[in-house]
Amino acid sequence: MSKQQINQDEINKILWKACDTFRGVVDPSEYKNYILVFLFIKYLSDVWKDKKEAYLAEYKGDATRAKRMLARERFLVPEGCTFDDIYEHRKSPKIGEFINNVLEQIEEANKVKLEGVFRNIDFNSESNLGQTKDRNRRLEHLIGDFANEALDLRPSRVGKQDIIGNAYEYLIARFASDAGKKGGEFYTPTEVAIVLAKVLHAKKGNRICDPACGSGSLLIRVAQEIKSDDFSLYGQEANGATWALARMNMFLHGMDNARIEWGDTLNNPKLIEKDKLMTFDVVVANPPFSLDKWGHENAAGDPFGRFHRGVPPKSKGDFAFISHMIETAHAKSGKVGVVVPHGVLFRGSSEGAIRQRLIEENYLDAVIGLPGNLFYGTNIPTAILIFSKAKKDDSVLFVDASRGYAPEKSQNKLRPEDISRIIHTYEKRLVEPKYSSLATVADIGRNEFSLNIPLYVDTVEEEKQVDIKAVQNEIEQIEAKLIETRKEMNLYLRELGIHA
Repeated sequence: MSKQQINQDEINKILWKACDTFRGVVDPSEYKNYILVFLFIKYLSDVWKDKKEAYLAEYKGDATRAKRMLARERFLVPEGCTFDDIYEHRKSPKIGEFINNVLEQIEEANKVKLEGVFRNIDFNSESNLGQTKDRNRRLEHLIGDFANEALDLRPSRVGKQDIIGNAYEYLIARFASDAGKKGGEFYTPTEVAIVLAKVLHAKKGNRICDPACGSGSLLIRVAQEIKSDDFSLYGQEANGATWALARMNMFLHGMDNARIEWGDTLNNPKLIEKDKLMTFDVVVANPPFSLDKWGHENAAGDPFGRFHRGVPPKSKGDFAFISHMIETAHAKSGKVGVVVPHGVLFRGSSEGAIRQRLIEENYLDAVIGLPGNLFYGTNIPTAILIFSKAKKDDSVLFVDASRGYAPEKSQNKLRPEDISRIIHTYEKRLVEPKYSSLATVADIGRNEFSLNIPLYVDTVEEEKQVDIKAVQNEIEQIEAKLIETRKEMNLYLRELGIHA
């Protein structure tokens, strides 16, 4: 095998081609699990193979000493459970059962790290993969794609680059795009994640949490801004299959110590410390927009007192997530970043009361309006709310970034210059006509605590003055040209013997 380092584009293309096995037959929101689990198993197997060869070379072929050293590795791969073993069985009439057994043994051997990660994936599923003959054919093709010689994920080929983590992120982004509305349930567009990460600016030693973490990509993005390994990550995800993706995502990015819990954050928060909610330096989330049936009926009696500012309406859980995030941010230094639909900025009743109290407590730091159609599954415009428990004054920055984007076929994208402008404006607290402004708590109070961005940033474009004389001249020229054209037309008609 060549020792030439693997190329990111090359691995991405191979992995995306492997999806052809399922495309058009299995829903993208389902087949993503099979592809991503296979990538994880291939990665574990190639790393194990690399380590085994290295130890055998170091101990001059002594298999006992090599085995002893392998037992101390980050992950254990039991005998007969490598990708190569799967490849050897690719034509077996019971290949689905064989893969399931491999996953079960790998999970058992790495119980602390992988317990439950593969419980939602079944390579012998008739409902997802078809009847036996079709299922076996698809699995054989999938195994063949991952056996591509170029898809060698050994550390000696990958080097120090985050090739595997990047490939996983690439696939999740593509799956989210293909999955349409369901894509928004597990992935935050990269550009929005970058804005949140840079605005929140986590520091060395920080505890960072995403209470609606999806596949974990946003959490990882925030952590990567630190440029150090000195941080701790926490998350919770309600969907079991997506929780498994988040766990694997953490491992593939080398963030093995991340604590990702499975459960409903609003009704059953799992990140608890001494019978109280854990608190964090940075709390970030892109929660489901206006979630219906979020747990309104239990909120008044919440044992953690998260809804003391008021209980959000039962059909819109936006402020339920915001309330949870505020309560889990460190009392004197915590920072919160959350993506919300625009209704959160101005809706009244209980939401208006909660919003007013948060503003009066001087936690709101910034409101950043984003373009519409950035997110998978919805084309509505959104905003980022930044809350801080360490504000130095009572100003709130309003940014209207809704017009800065590149329109693309299926959805809009923030360009690098759009992202830079948002970040620079936030960091410097800049006031710029038609783009940003600063308002005090009193100013917002005079607007009945509405955060509707046009109340603070004048976005109305002035109409250009019309040069009446120039327009009149243009009309006269057009009329003169029309007279000449009619004369020519009448001449041609007479030549043809037709009277006008």
